[in-house]
Amino acid sequence: MTETETITVADVSDGPGGSGTDGPGTPVSLPVVELLTGRGFITGKSGSGKSNTASVVVENLLSNNFPILIVDTDGEYYGLKEEFELLHAGADDECDIQVSPEHAEKLASLALEGNVPIILDVSGYLDDDVAKELLLATARQLFAKEKKLKKPFLMLVEEVHEYIPEGGGLDETGRMLIKIGKRGRKHGLGIVGISQRPADVKKDFITQCDWLVWHRLTWNNDTKVVSRIIDAEHADAVEDLDDGEAFLMTDWSESVRRVQFHRKQTFDAGATPGLDDFERPELKSVNAELVDELRDITDERERRESELADLRQELEKKERRIRELEGELEEARDLKRMADKFAQAMLQKAEAPYRGGDPRSAPAEQADLYAYEDADAVRNGAEMAADADAASTSDGDAASGQTADVTIDPADGDNGAGDDADDSDAVEEDPDAVDAVENDAGAASDADDESGFDYERADWPDVSSVPSTTDGTTDAPEPGTRAAVVRKLRSRIEDLPDISLAMLRHYREAGTAEPVDAHVAAGGSSDSTMAYGRNRPLRRRNLIEHAGRDTYRYAVPDLVRDAYDDRLDGEKLGVLVAAVEKAFVEEETLAAEMSAGGPPADGEDDDVEFVDDESVEGDDGFVEEDAEIVEESYPTLDDAEDADDTDETPADEDDRRDAEIIE
Repeated sequence: MTETETITVADVSDGPGGSGTDGPGTPVSLPVVELLTGRGFITGKSGSGKSNTASVVVENLLSNNFPILIVDTDGEYYGLKEEFELLHAGADDECDIQVSPEHAEKLASLALEGNVPIILDVSGYLDDDVAKELLLATARQLFAKEKKLKKPFLMLVEEVHEYIPEGGGLDETGRMLIKIGKRGRKHGLGIVGISQRPADVKKDFITQCDWLVWHRLTWNNDTKVVSRIIDAEHADAVEDLDDGEAFLMTDWSESVRRVQFHRKQTFDAGATPGLDDFERPELKSVNAELVDELRDITDERERRESELADLRQELEKKERRIRELEGELEEARDLKRMADKFAQAMLQKAEAPYRGGDPRSAPAEQADLYAYEDADAVRNGAEMAADADAASTSDGDAASGQTADVTIDPADGDNGAGDDADDSDAVEEDPDAVDAVENDAGAASDADDESGFDYERADWPDVSSVPSTTDGTTDAPEPGTRAAVVRKLRSRIEDLPDISLAMLRHYREAGTAEPVDAHVAAGGSSDSTMAYGRNRPLRRRNLIEHAGRDTYRYAVPDLVRDAYDDRLDGEKLGVLVAAVEKAFVEEETLAAEMSAGGPPADGEDDDVEFVDDESVEGDDGFVEEDAEIVEESYPTLDDAEDADDTDETPADEDDRRDAEIIE
């Protein structure tokens, strides 16, 4: 190839707009070097002849063995194979080889080093992103290789407005094409863009082109582009151009010529179908060795994909097994926590005489026990036992020498406000936590006839007026009566913080709920740390019980039921439960429920108001009340009641202690 080598593609046409000195019919030639290394733009409305012009240029280049790569967006260039041996690569079965972005480097090598003309047919890809990725990878490889080879080579891109649009941002593919337009010339890599809508093509590309072909345009926005690039006279004349006619504007010529491009010689696969039968021409086959090289890449890709699929399947199996093992591990941890708690409770009960004193005075065999417990909690328990002992002695109703059996929960020893759902899973009820109430219930049941309690009454019994444990009342019900049982159970509730009481009302309403939901319903925030901190006193006093991961169940009726060894039927049980619930539920609400047959089923009545807006403020942060909730180690109901119980208690006093311990 010489610097002066040209190809003839058109003849001068007669009509307005032509400014050249050549008369109509004069052949029009284009310099090959400018075509291969420059930047071109061919435009015109559908049917005006722009694709024919591109094909004529390509046919002339192929006839002279010049390399070219065509990005075919509509599958209309395969007709070139009627006369020329090209590699037709794409996604359709009619292509010589199905390719993907992995083939980009090999395609660039064949085009530049093997001088193989290529039709990169992207029309068959269902996913536009895959087509763009293939074009991007191929353009990058061409640009990179041309830095070293510096071989004149032309890249022709159909529907270029799809990649470098005027409006909106450019993706990686668009930026790569702009890069070739700006810097490809110095490496020998040229580019031609083809579009039927010049108004939609980025003007930075059009204004940098060395040669432009303007076929017929009729839309006002498109003719404005002609006026901007050439002038208003040509903008008016471009609307009247015949098929195949165009204004040819080049940097190497100072005139704008009106020309008629030649008709293409190969099969026109892009022609509008007519009524005649369509006959596909005999196409030339590409060298089989080229296809084999590309097919090796395809086979390697499929092999890798198969290996990846096997690895993914193996990974899924391992992940399933990991989940199974994690579940088994969690179950084992739960069992270990339960076993530890049971062993701890048994040790505490067996060594009760030492629980009220200084841990340092315990015998050597208890060293592990006290190392496992929170020392502060032990001392707090001892102090509470002493207080309970003093109160019992002042009334003269409790046996002397009894000591509190305080239950310490190692799972909550130092968690504080950070206790979460997993911590709450670990908390189980001390088997001996409600012994005193159960014993009292037996005594109360035996003394029922003397108490005057009327089982047949459907309205409020005497226990509904049992005095509160927090109102300063000194008169306590007679030990062994049902009123004493009610008051003892109320004592678990009445000194709770307001927001914990509101949460308890939510549990009563919902039956089963999560601490965070109960906290929000009580007027608190959705912070889980705060919610579980305020949930802890309800849990430790057995007013709620763990029902499953992250959920708790309302358990006040169970406390009453257990206190009477299930000897009460539904109506009698409901009366006593209502008497206990009076500690935190409005009397009008309880009365209405009793008259309606009892409280609503779980989640049945969403209209019940259970949050006292005046007593429960919104959550703005961690308040003083929370510190009490988090730090205080709440004893069980019976911790104080067993304060005077020692191993020396005579057996014949057991019955009397059962009747009096409720005090």
